[in-house]
Amino acid sequence: MDLFNYRRRLSSVVQIGNTPLGGTYPVRIQSMANVSTMDTEAAVGQAIRMVEAGAEYVRFTAQGEREARNLQNIRRALHDRGYDIPLVADIHFNPKAADAAALYVEKVRINPGNYVDRARETENREYTDLSYSAEQQKIRDRFVPFLRRCRENNTAIRVGVNHGSLSGRIMSRYGNTPEGMVESCMEFLRLCAEEKFDNAVVSVKASNTIVMIRTMRLLIRTMDAEGMKYPLHLGVTEAGDGEDGRIKSAVGIGVLLSDGIGDTIRVSLSEDPEAEMPVARKLADYIASRENHAPITAAASPSYDPIRPSRRKSRMINGIGGDMPPVVVSDRTDGDRTTDLGLKPDWIYAGPGYVADSPSIKYIVDADRLYPSAPAGAYPCFSARDRDRLVECDAETKFISLTYGDLDDGMIQLLKTDKSTVVILDGTHINCVGEMRAFMHRLLNVECDVPVILRREYSETDRESIQIKAAADFGALLTDGFGDGIMLCNRAANGPSAKTLDSYMFGILQAARARISRTDYVSCPGCGRTLFNLQKTVAQVKAATSHMTGLKIGIMGCIVNGPGEMADVDYGYIGAGRGRISLYKGRECVLKNIPEEEAVTQLIRLIDSQITS
Repeated sequence: MDLFNYRRRLSSVVQIGNTPLGGTYPVRIQSMANVSTMDTEAAVGQAIRMVEAGAEYVRFTAQGEREARNLQNIRRALHDRGYDIPLVADIHFNPKAADAAALYVEKVRINPGNYVDRARETENREYTDLSYSAEQQKIRDRFVPFLRRCRENNTAIRVGVNHGSLSGRIMSRYGNTPEGMVESCMEFLRLCAEEKFDNAVVSVKASNTIVMIRTMRLLIRTMDAEGMKYPLHLGVTEAGDGEDGRIKSAVGIGVLLSDGIGDTIRVSLSEDPEAEMPVARKLADYIASRENHAPITAAASPSYDPIRPSRRKSRMINGIGGDMPPVVVSDRTDGDRTTDLGLKPDWIYAGPGYVADSPSIKYIVDADRLYPSAPAGAYPCFSARDRDRLVECDAETKFISLTYGDLDDGMIQLLKTDKSTVVILDGTHINCVGEMRAFMHRLLNVECDVPVILRREYSETDRESIQIKAAADFGALLTDGFGDGIMLCNRAANGPSAKTLDSYMFGILQAARARISRTDYVSCPGCGRTLFNLQKTVAQVKAATSHMTGLKIGIMGCIVNGPGEMADVDYGYIGAGRGRISLYKGRECVLKNIPEEEAVTQLIRLIDSQITS
């Protein structure tokens, strides 16, 4: 992993039907159906819509052998209509279904957390070394014959670990941690290596972007130490829908793609599956545009650990830096001064514009407009060439706009000695993440604690595009522990409004777990196991709870990942059966098998009772 120069990790190649994965092949896009696998016509229709939207692999759940066998009928019907898309079977709890599916599809996904071990059967048990080893032998006895069947049928596999469904055995020794997720995965990969089964893809997923990023980096370090180069599948589980789902996905997946990590991606939205492909394609193409860029020369700080990064220590100036959450700086050079009361920016950059006296708003104004003195509530921003004037200025808070190229020895000395200056860091390189990382690592290496606001400028008329690009860029730096604030600018004439960009910034900070400013929803995309109208339910829950700032609510289609993915969620809504819902407080089920038509009302009552008690 090169922190500063983009290049893809070179993995081995896995043959998945007519669409190989890994190596130098492009990042592949995939999605998963949310209709019943037994409804052949609906499954075929949805698969075709996904393919036409850009899917290169289509996945179906196979709860049992009956569903696994019906994948043959789905394949035949797709072929008759001229579609040879590789199909993937998604297996939980039922290794016999995996055995059956291997005969009919190009790839089978198995979940180490419930392939043989099952949390409900193994949780709260204590394991000696002997009993722990005995459970591992059960995995070997069941998994190795499956690998041999897959080899005979040229079927690839995905070893897909989910944060929300680790086995009780793994939990007993590692807890619900990145280390536990990696060990769960490596148990299966070591068996693949022993069997010389190379047709394997790997994923470690979570709804928490920080957990997902750090676990994948730890997995790669562990695989490299054991000589493994399996290709990697990326995704943020239960990302949600709309703006939040796109931003959370782009933070989690985009950070890893920026590191050169990832061979296939799935954006998991609580929407129709075909809505996922344009998001995934925009994200993959945006990061891939950095290939063969002009090199960035920089030295990584020895204090930086990509698996466990901590927030860079900075001094606090006027509420920026120190232990304060990252600030939001809104670009209002267009003259608009209106703000959303719910998501009010901390600072407004007015550029050269006139500043009205408003004690509730702090303005950043170009120094030429304010020099040599500034009215109350306005603070000057200098350019790198005006460093001498910055030194002469006696304002209590000053800003200076810099790029990595401006960070010479003289500038570093100024930033270390002038305790009233805040940097606004611009990324101008096509690999802006690498360039801005280089700036931050230089500060670490010279022990300079100046606060830094990250600024990125785009020119997008499409809302989805700017959500994806900004989330990927800012997300990479924020999850590295860099940035005391962010400033998102867009220069397209018909682009999103300044207030809309403010919303994106707050969303990015929340997705990167840097600042919580709104209700956080963990909602799955649904699949053939979901037995209620997921999209409708998500909309109902959001409408009833969106005012509850800081609350985390999970909305899950079934029990597979439910309680586990809701490890840090306050309340959960999980499908328990056809037309039946169970409600959770944290990981504890408090109401079971409620009729679906009553469940949202009951959830609100549960939340209200806890808030008022």
